[in-house]
Amino acid sequence: MPIRFLPPLLAIFLLSVSASDRPNILFIYTDDQSTRTVSSYEDAYHWVNTPNIDRLAEEGIRFTRANIGSWCMASRASILTGLQQHKIESLRMTGPNPMNTYDPELCQFWPKSFREQGYYTVQIGKWHTGVDSGYGRDWDHQIVWNRPKYPENAPYYYYNQLIEFDGGEPIEVPVYATDKYTEWALDFIRGKGADSEKPWFLWLCYGAVHGPFTPAPRHLDDYADATTPNIPDVYPPREGKPEYMSKMEFWVEGTNGEAVEKGREGRVPVGMQDVPGRTLKDWVRQYQQGVLAIDEGVGKLLLALEETGQYEDTIVIFTSDQGFAWGQHGMKSKVAPYFSSIAAPLIFKLPEAISKGGLSRGTVVTDPVTAVDIPVTLFSLTETKSPWPMHGYDLSQLLQNPDADWNKPSLLVHTAKQYGSDTDVIPDVDDPDLYHGPGIPWYVLLSQGRYKYIRTLIEGETEELYDLISDPQELRNLAQNPNYRDLLLRYRKTAVSELKRTGAGFVDKLPRVKTY
Repeated sequence: MPIRFLPPLLAIFLLSVSASDRPNILFIYTDDQSTRTVSSYEDAYHWVNTPNIDRLAEEGIRFTRANIGSWCMASRASILTGLQQHKIESLRMTGPNPMNTYDPELCQFWPKSFREQGYYTVQIGKWHTGVDSGYGRDWDHQIVWNRPKYPENAPYYYYNQLIEFDGGEPIEVPVYATDKYTEWALDFIRGKGADSEKPWFLWLCYGAVHGPFTPAPRHLDDYADATTPNIPDVYPPREGKPEYMSKMEFWVEGTNGEAVEKGREGRVPVGMQDVPGRTLKDWVRQYQQGVLAIDEGVGKLLLALEETGQYEDTIVIFTSDQGFAWGQHGMKSKVAPYFSSIAAPLIFKLPEAISKGGLSRGTVVTDPVTAVDIPVTLFSLTETKSPWPMHGYDLSQLLQNPDADWNKPSLLVHTAKQYGSDTDVIPDVDDPDLYHGPGIPWYVLLSQGRYKYIRTLIEGETEELYDLISDPQELRNLAQNPNYRDLLLRYRKTAVSELKRTGAGFVDKLPRVKTY
């Protein structure tokens, strides 16, 4: 709830906390960036090199199993509310363009609460969560590329973006957007537009590396030695997968045996690009080149924090809305409930005072986490009052002691373009509202410990259970193995329990699963 409704003594206490007592927050949020693009991650290709993001990992805590979201808008909505997609009311996305609307009274975003409790809030970059971007309500300062508001400009991820400055009329900015976002963030960190009396929260939202996957010109010759490893299920069929995934076919075998793009049927999504006949290797190289400007930006931002004396007073978070699959399970997409499609890098760097002497620096957390855990954790780390009950789990314990006994269930629910009470009834199999992206239906994903459970919300469809230690590529579906039946039932029960805990209206109407 807003601070004006807090008990008077608590409100006075919160507002009296000085800037020096609460950390700044730099939240770097990229687009469609897989863990394979960051060289400190185990699944990164051997030729990938991101020294600045790696530095952040060396000085912070790196999460290896972050299922932040399934696709762009839903992931952002969960970040801004702390809620799963099925409880985010009034948010809508319909029509051929990313024209989405919401009622800010019914769908409040928590930066408003940070602002009311003494933080100076800033958003720079891509906005994909409603025409109303919240300047003056959620944000004190905003430099925004508002895709929903200007749908004709929505494909312009890298050049000629229409940018609004603090609610003003849009100005076309012709230069490479990734670099410009970094420049604007540097200006703020160095004092331009800031309030020196308040701690600040900066949400820096890069549009890279979303399609059309455009590198900066200076990086077009990089990664000349790029190769792609053998991907065992790049071509269909895929044993043990749901029907839609078994048939997935973005790639075909070229004349020299190398995977080449097939091209999709129907409309190419806004901002994406298809080039039938182009090799998978060339696509992967171009995609990875697009990350290099982000990595350079991270280096400049960390340097600016050091030069201004703010580094040890600032929480730095680096993540993405989700990952992106290139060939894995036949995909050239996000959305699908597999590590290769949706797993994103997630790194926290804490100030010395919060990290308890830096004991957790350079450590790795293998416990699964998701988007809704991040805002809960930020409210905890900053000792700021959460405005409403959120669905996530507070990661502070893991951040301060990565060896802590955690074992929390991590839930991710994909309901395509439907939100809130619109998800109370699961669409029929022939209803287009059941699907998003390349035909990905609604699903429930539950990770806990070494195992991961997936339930596709189609009548009679197979469940999935994977051992992510012995089968990190998710090729062997243990749900069909009678030796794992008890474990399958346990994960199914936990998934239903988490759906009930988070208020999913469809939980009592789940379609029956395929039995063996």
